Amino acid sequence: MDLKNLTKRVFLGKGLDPLDPHVFHQLSLAAVLAWVGLGADGLSSSAYGPEEAFLALGQHKHLAVFLAIATAFTVFLISASYSQLIELFPSGGGGYLVATRLLGEGAGLVSGAALVFDYVLTVATSCAAGVAALGSLFGHDVASRHLPLTLIAVVALILLNLRGMKESIQVLLPIFVLFLVTHVLVLVFGIGRHLDEVPRLALDTVRETKNTWASLGGWGTIVLLLTAFSLGGGTYTGIEAVSNGLQILREPRVKTGRRTMTYMAFSLSFVAGALILCYLLANVTKVEGATLNATLYNLLAGEMLGPGLPARGFVWLCLLSEGALLFVAAQASFLAGPRVLANMALDSWVPHRFGLLSERLVTQNGVFLMGGAAIATLIYAGGSVHVLVVMYSINVFLTFTLSQLGMCVHWLQVRKVEPGWGKKFLVNGVGLVVTTTILIVTVVLKFRQGAWVTVVTTGSLILVCILIRRHYNSVRLLMARADDVLTTLPKPKHDTAALPKIEPVSRNTPTAVFLVSGFNGLGIHSLLQVQKYFPRHFKNAVFLSVGVVDSAKFKGVDEVEHLRRETERDLNRYVEFARSLGMHAEHHYALGTDLLDELVELCRTVKESYDRPVFFASKLVFPQENMMNRLLHNQTPFAVQRRLQFEGLQTVILPIQVSV
Repeated sequence: MDLKNLTKRVFLGKGLDPLDPHVFHQLSLAAVLAWVGLGADGLSSSAYGPEEAFLALGQHKHLAVFLAIATAFTVFLISASYSQLIELFPSGGGGYLVATRLLGEGAGLVSGAALVFDYVLTVATSCAAGVAALGSLFGHDVASRHLPLTLIAVVALILLNLRGMKESIQVLLPIFVLFLVTHVLVLVFGIGRHLDEVPRLALDTVRETKNTWASLGGWGTIVLLLTAFSLGGGTYTGIEAVSNGLQILREPRVKTGRRTMTYMAFSLSFVAGALILCYLLANVTKVEGATLNATLYNLLAGEMLGPGLPARGFVWLCLLSEGALLFVAAQASFLAGPRVLANMALDSWVPHRFGLLSERLVTQNGVFLMGGAAIATLIYAGGSVHVLVVMYSINVFLTFTLSQLGMCVHWLQVRKVEPGWGKKFLVNGVGLVVTTTILIVTVVLKFRQGAWVTVVTTGSLILVCILIRRHYNSVRLLMARADDVLTTLPKPKHDTAALPKIEPVSRNTPTAVFLVSGFNGLGIHSLLQVQKYFPRHFKNAVFLSVGVVDSAKFKGVDEVEHLRRETERDLNRYVEFARSLGMHAEHHYALGTDLLDELVELCRTVKESYDRPVFFASKLVFPQENMMNRLLHNQTPFAVQRRLQFEGLQTVILPIQVSV
């Protein structure tokens, strides 16, 4: 094993076989594990969402009662809406797919771009808040190193996710359980010790609300509540992740997904709402160098366990699990974000390479992009949780709004054939009104405070996606014209399914080996070009192709088997065409996630059978080569040429001129 492969094995683990029918069950998640991997995003936001919302109330803390009720209601409403969405899109119903299929490609692009940046912000905010939570245990020494420690955490999560989704979740499962146990205990105690004060609290809340209404006015009170609510908007981001990650859930996926959504809705609404109430009941104030949660835990643990080591130990467990869970939330975005990119890559909004899987069967390029963008965002914000929170939640409510609108349109379209459509429409309709209102308020109230960065960044990403799609469409149109001409040339009369037996040829026969991808104009063009430039020289033709198991194909055994049949069928068509030209012809193929490695291995197989092979690969050539062309179109021909030349194999790249 060479040094490169040894390093990958140590850090990323042993590669997984996508052709193994058991691999899908090995990687799929039961509801509990999905709750950990996909639902931790929202649950972990209790480390910063409730705090930012409560502090925004200023001296009007009594409004926290309304804030807690609104938070719990919103969680259940959005969860109920997305449960219906899961049922309608059992293979994966994230905001991008829903908006694309129900509202059109334009709405899908907006939703997808918003989701990608929102997941980047989730990674950045969760890691920054996680370091802040742990820093509350160690004081100013950690606070002074906040940004470097946060960046280290992001890099660590990148490596963890490159190892594969289920393995990374299993590592974090004990953290999730510890968080739930410690927080349920402390929050139940925090509320339970004040149960006899509930009547007084209700009267005080009514009285203080009237006073606030009188001093600030009706609009002033409403704006104050909405401002506080918007600052806690990051609480709801994890809800989207469940519907977007259905592909990795265990069968039956709809049932598993809805169960996961139920777990998340109850846990999220309880923790977030209870924290806000406990802030109010315990009269917690901000302490320099510590989070509001840390102050609350210290106060409640002292009352629950008494002063001394047990209370301090319990606080340590609370903050350690809270900080660690924030890293689980970042992990959830590392699962969901690359999947959105992979779906957008399939529709040519982003470079196609974002749909490819690594040997660990993860969307490696998406993981790198998410991590790199999160690092850049953290550097811009200086690692400040407050700055990140201001940028946060706008995009997730944009996606929520588009998803709810799409579902409402769907129920109206199927109302004549869908029993009970009215009830379902009502759920999504109320969700649409709520999420639209929150979106508008959040943009207006946060815009000048720094939310303009989110708007500008998302808008820029949308513009880049449009340019990428335009380029791919231009190339696709030109290739389609070539396909129409070259793939409809006269074919031999015999049936594809009954190919004549290939006669044996000498090892010393000049052999042209073509690296092809599907039966298309590029492959036919290469064969004809070789015949033109080397007339009657090559007597034998060998066609090599790799069926790439990407994120679109890696959904089950049936999809992989379909890919196998499709790859073999296309190669048989090449063989037919070559034989019609009077050449001996055969084919070889492989299925895998790494196109380059599989192609090189096929070439070695051919070299073992023939002494004089020459390998031919086609490459699109543009009038002006630039970074965009190199990014959007793979450089596999050049990479194969370099690898084969080191092994003494002659490789020729045939240029295909493209003008776009």
